[in-house]
Amino acid sequence: MTIEDIRSFNRFYTNLIGALDYSRQLHTPYTLTEARVLYELSAARQADAADLRGALTLDAGYLSRLLGKFEKDGLITRGPSAVDARRQRVALTPRGREAAHLLEERSREQVGTLLARVPADRRARLAAAMSTVRELLAESAMPHTAVPNAVGEAELREPGPGELGWIVKRHGEVYAQEYGWNAEFEALVARIVADHAARRDPACERTWIADLGGRPVGTVMCVRDEAPDTARLRLLLVDPEVRGHRLGARLVDTCVSFAREAGYRELVLWTNSVLESARRLYERAGFELTAEKPHHSYGADLVGQDWRLTL
Repeated sequence: MTIEDIRSFNRFYTNLIGALDYSRQLHTPYTLTEARVLYELSAARQADAADLRGALTLDAGYLSRLLGKFEKDGLITRGPSAVDARRQRVALTPRGREAAHLLEERSREQVGTLLARVPADRRARLAAAMSTVRELLAESAMPHTAVPNAVGEAELREPGPGELGWIVKRHGEVYAQEYGWNAEFEALVARIVADHAARRDPACERTWIADLGGRPVGTVMCVRDEAPDTARLRLLLVDPEVRGHRLGARLVDTCVSFAREAGYRELVLWTNSVLESARRLYERAGFELTAEKPHHSYGADLVGQDWRLTL
């Protein structure tokens, strides 16, 4: 691959999605950067200005001017952080949340229109290719970005109020965007989460939220399996924006350690072959593939896989 190969792809993709004329494409008054800031604030409910600057790698002066514009337009409020008065807390107003919701809705419509051009039997291939590009470039960028340090500081904790709903919502969003999976998958996640919340035994079952700067960016679940002395790893997810910095490995390792300490003899999981990055995490943690079976689910032809780890 040459430099020109990458530049050619960049030109093709930015033209395809209209990134150079974002406001016209989505019929909004916001630039792409402004829309990203609104999205981050919407996802986090509220955030420190320093968190926004780090997440989006923006110049401090530029971000300050952008937030000033948002405040003047009634989209945000700013004030001292409750945790550290030296940091500035930023939160969307109802008007700002409405603007962020409209942007999200129009962006999803735009991507849906783009995805509709791709035959259903080729979407898994497209998703896998995009995942590979993201993973390889994220790994190559690690020594040169401040993001790994921030991700490394993510706290793994119990879900707070509303965050079980976040698990369902974020799974539905990410898998629809990356693999074209339909609402069947989100419904499955909702059932898993609801069943776990209603019947969880704290001594041998647990859910973790990866918290970065006060917002969830990942999750994994350890539940009791039907087989004796066996636990099941479920619903591993790392937000696309923080992938490539070993947060997924931390979540898997934490689940494995908990299962071992809880006295289980085996930890099992079920996944699909198209989820290549997750499968690599399982392999590195010592899981072994025990069975494969084709199936049609979530609007796609998939190959389900069973993996097992002896504790």
